[in-house]
Amino acid sequence: MFESLSTRLNKTFRDLAGFGKITPENIEPALKEIRVALLEADVHFKVVKSFLDAVKARAIGAEVLQSITPADQFVKIVHDELARTLGAADPAPRLNTAEKPPTKILLCGLQGAGKTTAASKLVKFLGDTTLVALDLKRPAAIEQLRVLAEKTGAPFIPPSHLDDAVASARSALAATTTKHVVFDTAGRLQIDSGLMAELKSVHAAVNPDETVLVLDAMTGQEAVKVADAFHKEIPLTAILLSKTDGDARGGAALSVRFVTGVPIKWIGTGEGPGAFEAFHPERFAGRILGMGDVVSLVERAARTTDMEKAEKMARRIFDGQLDLEMFLDQIREMRKMGPMAELFSMIPGAQALGAQAVPSERDVSRFEAIILSMTATERRNPEVINNRRRERIAQGSGTTSEDVHRMLKQFRQARQMISAMTSGGKKGKALRQMMGM
Repeated sequence: MFESLSTRLNKTFRDLAGFGKITPENIEPALKEIRVALLEADVHFKVVKSFLDAVKARAIGAEVLQSITPADQFVKIVHDELARTLGAADPAPRLNTAEKPPTKILLCGLQGAGKTTAASKLVKFLGDTTLVALDLKRPAAIEQLRVLAEKTGAPFIPPSHLDDAVASARSALAATTTKHVVFDTAGRLQIDSGLMAELKSVHAAVNPDETVLVLDAMTGQEAVKVADAFHKEIPLTAILLSKTDGDARGGAALSVRFVTGVPIKWIGTGEGPGAFEAFHPERFAGRILGMGDVVSLVERAARTTDMEKAEKMARRIFDGQLDLEMFLDQIREMRKMGPMAELFSMIPGAQALGAQAVPSERDVSRFEAIILSMTATERRNPEVINNRRRERIAQGSGTTSEDVHRMLKQFRQARQMISAMTSGGKKGKALRQMMGM
């Protein structure tokens, strides 16, 4: 989501690194570049002004000017101020729980923001949660929530009164036996008095422990207006940013916490039910600046991966048994974790490799199709693939012979790299110790 902003900021930092000493004069062009980058990312102008004032105040002080590595110190200041803007001073993101179960979570937002999908993701994230449908204006939303509840194995309570959201909420609350209960309220295409009146009534009846506004991260500065309007009507306790895996400019994430004062607690990172994580300002700031976010990457892998299966596969790989069947399994496991570009953004230093080093979703789909077009023998012994077999595989996968050749070349390079790292010496020994071998 922040690819363009990250690229602009890192170019600015590289330019500063060329100076032996940072002065107020050479910081000024850098601040102008950062201002343009933030505005292009659709960050609210008030946020941009406050952010730059804070960076400038720290940058022209002794903190940078007397630093041994002034350019690195400037990057740290930008990182710290980004994290502060995103809410680093807030307590660690966690659910406001009830003293006596169930913990009540009320979701609100505009239609199309991803409320219903977010409700099912919260179920997988929290566990032991009942889903309650309160969108009485859109029958399809009730059915959608029912289907999602089935997929996640969560109890589902439909409206008991198709014309009364308040009565339905009270009835569902009385019937809930799980640790948490999520209420999916009605959304509208725009904010109106009818929506707010119904939402305020439901809020008063439920008295939720968490009132969560679901915001579409792709709406830019409009998200800030929506958040401000909702917060004036009901006391929001958290914001859930959906669709952060999209190609939006990302200004909503940097603006909404600053303007409303409401903490961002969760983000949706993809379509799947597991594509969801707690929001950590410092980690997110690191992603924006290309510093990576290994902790979140590991947490995401732990949620989406069969660890026993992964350990067995790791042992086979370290024993030099990597073949295309295992390569296909690895592709599928990575796709569960989210888009490749996002995963690479969480690896420190990956941005230095350039965009061309990151396989696109189209490349990944092509690799999968090519491997699936091979026979079992070819997948287990890629060395048998000659020109005739390559032509057949290309026809079966809807690709070209060159595509097949390129994929096989990349596979061989990966296998050679793993072999070099595990063939002995300090690196190989260290890697085996990390894997518990």
